Amino acid sequence: MTHYQTFIFDLDGTLLDTLHDLTASVNYALRRHQMPEHSLDDVRRFVGNGVRLLMERAVPGGAANPQFEACFADFRQHYMQHSLDTTRPYDGIPQLLRQLKLRGCRLAVVSNKMMAATQALVSHFFPEVEVAIGEHEAEGIRKKPAPDTVREALRQLGVGADGAVYVGDSDVDLLTARNSGLPCISVLWGFRDRDFLLRHGATSFVERPEQLLLASKKL
Repeated sequence: MTHYQTFIFDLDGTLLDTLHDLTASVNYALRRHQMPEHSLDDVRRFVGNGVRLLMERAVPGGAANPQFEACFADFRQHYMQHSLDTTRPYDGIPQLLRQLKLRGCRLAVVSNKMMAATQALVSHFFPEVEVAIGEHEAEGIRKKPAPDTVREALRQLGVGADGAVYVGDSDVDLLTARNSGLPCISVLWGFRDRDFLLRHGATSFVERPEQLLLASKKL
């Protein structure tokens, strides 16, 4: 097995189960604009490409809907206030990150979630993570699956791509890893199942967080 010194993690569906809070904020915004609400499974299918695309998928007619921008703004405001209501790390994740840190591994998170929410959640739940990068296109860094956030995370860590691995739960993560020139480990406790991931080119899987320790290199 290949051993890695740097771990770049996706956030939603990989480290944190955020689905209930995302669904609550989506439906809050939809209710305010008299639009039909969505189930948990609907929102599970919508996530992965950033919150704007999440809302484009949730709002009837998407971005072409005259109420879209107002609805999207309501979602953002509600989510920033309620992102910690029910969100929790997946079982075993805090212990995994602590063990990786004890082994001297470098840890970062890259997400298509809003930058402020990404940094707040990572700071709250995962003090071992050194770098947390969310969506901030205004600064010229494109969201995943572009490689920009991964490259920025490596830059902030002060390390190169050698010895680094990307860990995620979706097809977007697989593309992000490929575009970044990194190997990808797909987790099976997140928002997508094994069959879906296999269809999108996944080749390496873990069923439990502690299995990632086998891929770490003790320094």
